[in-house]
Order: sequence, then structure tokens, then C-alpha cells
Amino acid sequence: MTQPLLASRDKGAGTVLMLGLAGAIVVAIVACLLVGAAVLAGSRAQSAADLGAIAGAQALLDGLGPEAACAAAGSVVQANGAELLSCVPGAERCEVVVAHEVSRAVRGSPVARAVARAVAGASP
Repeated sequence: MTQPLLASRDKGAGTVLMLGLAGAIVVAIVACLLVGAAVLAGSRAQSAADLGAIAGAQALLDGLGPEAACAAAGSVVQANGAELLSCVPGAERCEVVVAHEVSRAVRGSPVARAVARAVAGASP
């Protein structure tokens, strides 16, 4: 008994289909990891900016001066694993801009930085 011609052509088609599906799942997982790493870095950058601005504003309110305010802000930002990009102390306010590196979810992926800004102190 011979097999129909159509059945012999379909041999292995399920394997190719499953390999394609597995590849698509891997790509989706990697994309989710990258997005998750970016969201996490953004959250960490914003937290560091908020805390740095509060520390700088508190130093200003304590009468320590602008240099001490930026030093306090920089210390808190660095303790939170971020980098202080700018510090602008005012009369009773402190504005900081910080950056936090996005962790590499995948080896060889490009390095990115999440940037956040915060202002703390007395309202104008």
C-alpha cells in the first residue's frame, strides 16, 4: 500500500513550525527583559533624584550653603547607585538631574541610561 503524495510532502512540517514558534517565544522573552530593565532603571533614577533633591533642600534649609547642598545631594544620589548630572540650588529649593545605567538583561546589548529630574524645597 502506498501513501498519498500529499502526506509524504508534509513530513517534518510540524518540527519546522515548532522551531519557529520557539524562536518567537525567545524573542518575546528577551524583549520583555529589556523593557523590564529599562522600567526598573527609570524607577531607580527617579528615586535617587527625589532623595537627592530632598537632601539638597534640607542642607539649604539648615543654612549650609549651595556647595554643601549639592555635596549632600550628590552623596545621596551616589549611595542610590546613580550619577548626579546637575545640581541647581536655589534660595530654599534644590533641583537635581540624575542618571542610572540600565542593567544589561542580555549580554552584548547596548548600554542605556535612564535620566530623572526632581525638585524639592519650599514652594515659590
